[in-house]
Amino acid sequence: YSLKVTLAGFLPGLERHVKVSSNFTTLVRIELDTMFASLDRLRRHSDAQTDPDEWKWVLRTSAATRPILQWQDGEVRIADGASREAGRRNQAHMRVEVTTGSLRHGSASQLPDSPGTAFAYDQSVGRTGRLLLAGQMSYERSASGGIATVWVPSGVIGVGPTTSLVLRQSKLGPIGLTFRGVRLSHSNELVLGDRLRFQYGADYVMVGLGRASSSLRPRIEIDARLSKDWQAYAKVAAMPTSPEAPQYGMLQSAVAAMDAFPALLWNHGHPVLEGGWHDEMGIERRLGTNSTLEIAGFRDRLNHVALYGRGSTTHHDFFHDFFSDTLLYDGGSSNSWGTRVAYRQKLSDDLEVVAVYSWAGAMMLDDTAPAGLHLRDELQTRNIHSLAATVSGRVPTLGTHVIASYKWLNGRVVSHQDAFGESAFQLDPYMNLSVRQPLPTFFMSGKWEALADFRNLLAEGYVSVNGRDGRVMLVPAVRSFRGGVSFQF
Repeated sequence: YSLKVTLAGFLPGLERHVKVSSNFTTLVRIELDTMFASLDRLRRHSDAQTDPDEWKWVLRTSAATRPILQWQDGEVRIADGASREAGRRNQAHMRVEVTTGSLRHGSASQLPDSPGTAFAYDQSVGRTGRLLLAGQMSYERSASGGIATVWVPSGVIGVGPTTSLVLRQSKLGPIGLTFRGVRLSHSNELVLGDRLRFQYGADYVMVGLGRASSSLRPRIEIDARLSKDWQAYAKVAAMPTSPEAPQYGMLQSAVAAMDAFPALLWNHGHPVLEGGWHDEMGIERRLGTNSTLEIAGFRDRLNHVALYGRGSTTHHDFFHDFFSDTLLYDGGSSNSWGTRVAYRQKLSDDLEVVAVYSWAGAMMLDDTAPAGLHLRDELQTRNIHSLAATVSGRVPTLGTHVIASYKWLNGRVVSHQDAFGESAFQLDPYMNLSVRQPLPTFFMSGKWEALADFRNLLAEGYVSVNGRDGRVMLVPAVRSFRGGVSFQF
């Protein structure tokens, strides 16, 4: 016989294969566990090792449980309504920062280097949704401003759908043209079982500078979990890619969304947008609980390559900043194949190192080209080697967050090499340093922070060009500094 016992407030008990014989009394002892006893068992540590990413794949299999137990910025988010609301009350809901420069060099909306003020606000919508609002205004030598709205139904960027709308306007000089831009972006994911995941999305970008130029930039990525330690992926995306959510939190990601426009270039007097396609396939191997190795092969097909530099020239294909000698130039088309090997090691909770080797194409000057040609005719794409390393950590007690990186290139290139990998691993050419220092807070609740970002600190990679278009200095990464303070509460 089988015997099932139920009692309100207790877990049901089931006894199978109960033997009942004639002329004998059969006694069956059943002990019912309470709900609290079952939770206590869940808290006990298992002797078996668990894959750190196991929870991520389990949560993606169900739309109802997708937002729960997600780790971000050192906080665990629980699906329980009361716990979620209590956690949100302890999170920062607004951020105000005063800085110089921009997060992404080369965007037409960010050419002026005058100081600017930015803000971001996080508004809860429903039990899980979050609506991020951000704005920015520059002043002193130019009139530049923008506003961004990011809608995250799941409450976590990168999990479930995300929709953003960005509007920007910038006056390029007292009597110059006015840049106006609109960017509408949407991304989502589809999970099939516990081993296959599709991520897809698209950006629609339209800019106006005297004349209007627009483009649709789709992207799709397929992740396949082969085993506990192996994962393969394939992706096709329009370039340049949308910025990843910064590691400093969702409020900062809303501010970064305003700086996501591709570079605006001139080609024979017509405005065009920097862009192309990136195809990539790769495999990732987990070497331990704190280290991973990734190997990828890719192809870059670019229609308009943005070249950055300094100089003075009157040629109509150079896009000038009114307030400085900074310029942008359309280097033309480029087509190349490449490979990348990346190793990531987390040494401790406060220290991580990343090493990346790439063999990919980049634009260089053709030394055999005859004199007197236009700059675009002197450029050619060649495959070169690069080696990059990043060290990021937090100083104990002081709380200083430091990110130092260096990317070595074995050639005098004038464009980015493996731009997709640079965006994914947050690597810029040559020496870069980022410092964020928490400041004491007096008489108010919140968090003050001073920030300083140095790009191409040693001014490496400058290539002088003397040609028919004039004398200019081209460089894949312009030396720049961005500093300021932020207040988050």
